[in-house]
Amino acid sequence: MWHLTSNVRHYPWGSRTVIPELLGRPAPAELPHAELWMGAHPDLPSLLADGRPLDKAIVEDPVRLLGPRVRERFGDRLPFLMKILAADAPLSLQAHPTIEQAMAGYAAEEAAGVPQDDPTRTFKDPWHKPELLLALTTFEALCGFRPVEESLHCLAKLQLPELKPTIAALARGGLRAAIPQLIALSGKRRTHLVEAVARRAGQFVAAADPEFINTYRWAGRLAEAYPGDPGVVISLMCNHLKLAPGEAIFLPAGNLHAYLCGAGVEVMASSDNVLRGGLTRKHVDLAALIEVLDFTDGRVPVMHPVLGPGGLRYPVPVEDFDLTRCQLDHQSGSLTTAGPQVLLCTEGEAVLAGAGDDELVLRRGESAFVPAGQPVTARGPAVLYRTTTNVR
Repeated sequence: MWHLTSNVRHYPWGSRTVIPELLGRPAPAELPHAELWMGAHPDLPSLLADGRPLDKAIVEDPVRLLGPRVRERFGDRLPFLMKILAADAPLSLQAHPTIEQAMAGYAAEEAAGVPQDDPTRTFKDPWHKPELLLALTTFEALCGFRPVEESLHCLAKLQLPELKPTIAALARGGLRAAIPQLIALSGKRRTHLVEAVARRAGQFVAAADPEFINTYRWAGRLAEAYPGDPGVVISLMCNHLKLAPGEAIFLPAGNLHAYLCGAGVEVMASSDNVLRGGLTRKHVDLAALIEVLDFTDGRVPVMHPVLGPGGLRYPVPVEDFDLTRCQLDHQSGSLTTAGPQVLLCTEGEAVLAGAGDDELVLRRGESAFVPAGQPVTARGPAVLYRTTTNVR
């Protein structure tokens, strides 16, 4: 078992308090702490006690650390990344590719000689990026497209002539027609439309009209943060979710989503393929986004855990990762798994015991890597989040 030293990503939308408090550090006055990464992603790998990055250690001894089945399935790489995500402001509207789309897109950009650090590059690696977000606090997000009939009503209720082309496109051709039409608008038309939507939505919020009030309230906030961005209008056609602590959402390939605010444990396939569709100042590759987007409309189910080995498990339909919340008491319980695992302590103090006299203490905010099949028990009182693979 190896204690991990993990690093923080500082993005403008991040919280200045959540991650510093988890790590027991003073809250910085200016620097937002957006994401704490725990894993072996080459952009920001966790470090072992001897200073080696976890990704390099895995390459040096992949069979022992990953196990033969995981290595056969994913190669010499940890297939998941675990994060604490803390958002005080909205993230971009985005979607992720399937594995087939990622492989094809990556190969095409490599063949074209597009540099990895080119801001217009779309595919950073040949991997997909399904995600699971488990709320630690009340967490709000846009996730998938709401039923088309509901979107038509939400748009029509604003009674704006500027929205007539979007409503007509949605009514005739569905989301596949309406979304590209919005993203492709010229700068002036786009700005005028977003300003009109924000102004009219604000009137309904001020009048305390309960229908779509959260949708309209967020449209105003998003327009203020991203003036003239078509994502403001697209947000009106998305499901608005408000998760309570312990609830989760799974985001498969093609799902258009944006985290709005809150803190959570995020687990994903270890990839950096993000195709943005709005609420951003970064590059938007419209053609690639439309190819990747899942235009299916309907409700997105909120996940609740099931009882599994070690605690409350959040089952997902992918092999890359599996997440369990482990509530530990003073009695030792087994956490041994067939695959590699990352353990994160968020409450209390967890004592991990391995083979022989091997013992490791995790305090709040600390994490550890446990090689595949390594016998390990844990006692608390503490709360651990365990990420491993879902390879059977």
